[in-house]
Amino acid sequence: MNSERFAKGMTFDEYVKFTGSPENLAREGFDIRRFSLVRPRVDWSAYLRDRFARARLSAEQTAAIQWLAAQPGGPAKVAVISEEWSSDCRRDVPYLARLAQAGELELRIFPRDGDAMLMKGLPEPTVGNGDLVCEYANDKNGQRWASVPVAVFFAADFTELYRYIEYPAIYRKERVIGHLRAARADETADQTKARSGKEIAALLESPFPDVWAQAGIAEILSALHERILTGVRG
Repeated sequence: MNSERFAKGMTFDEYVKFTGSPENLAREGFDIRRFSLVRPRVDWSAYLRDRFARARLSAEQTAAIQWLAAQPGGPAKVAVISEEWSSDCRRDVPYLARLAQAGELELRIFPRDGDAMLMKGLPEPTVGNGDLVCEYANDKNGQRWASVPVAVFFAADFTELYRYIEYPAIYRKERVIGHLRAARADETADQTKARSGKEIAALLESPFPDVWAQAGIAEILSALHERILTGVRG
């Protein structure tokens, strides 16, 4: 990452406007309630604006990001890779924008996908934002793939300080969503899909996404503090 590449990203306001644009809505997306690809996309721009308006950091979180930003080599910029069809992005990106605002960090957002949704692996690095998606890919158990959201925190000179990827450790997403999607006794496939869709929708409208968003902020702040204190990136 460098200043020229970073400048090609969108501010949060620009990103929200983009999500509601004909250009974006024409792209392929994903509906987790139906667990299927959709085109056109759902317009989540009003939801993102409202979520940002309601997102609040605690006094301690605000003080922490301001302290971190004031340290030599502290966070000054954050690059976010996002797709608004993702409930993880809708949960976290407005809170990341609040965090950047509180610490006076410069934030830029980059869409992950092209016209079609990336289903697995990594994109071509020379197409769209593929260079960033490949550079900041999820790397786990010997495999690398494209995740959203990804938030990469940098010092003013673009020294990388920390990467936040997809969801906080406290949210065991595979277990939770896997349980909701699993067939129950005597259910048909259609009944399982309908019932799990309703249960996932209820989960996304419950208080728990805010619990996980707050946990993500805490995880980021703790990791940045550790980096500034020890000089070691975890």
